[in-house]
Amino acid sequence: MPQPNDRQMRIKDILTAAFEPVSLIVTDDSHKHEGHAGAAPGGETHYSVEIVAEAFAGLSRVQVQRAVMMVLQKEFDTGLHALALKARAPDPG
Repeated sequence: MPQPNDRQMRIKDILTAAFEPVSLIVTDDSHKHEGHAGAAPGGETHYSVEIVAEAFAGLSRVQVQRAVMMVLQKEFDTGLHALALKARAPDPG
């Protein structure tokens, strides 16, 4: 399994601080986008995030996406090009 890179760790730290998720997976997908728009040598441009957090309870899908994108704005400003997001509140139990 590849070691997490700096941006991947920052994304994890930012999302953990903002949403206190019960589950969080951040995957660097940059290697799948080599030669595509937004790709950069060395990667760290395309990520997938799966996050489950109580903070998303009662929010629409669009509200959740906006909240996640807002807290990651600095990463987008510094080279993050694309984020595939799967986000939801925990299942009531």
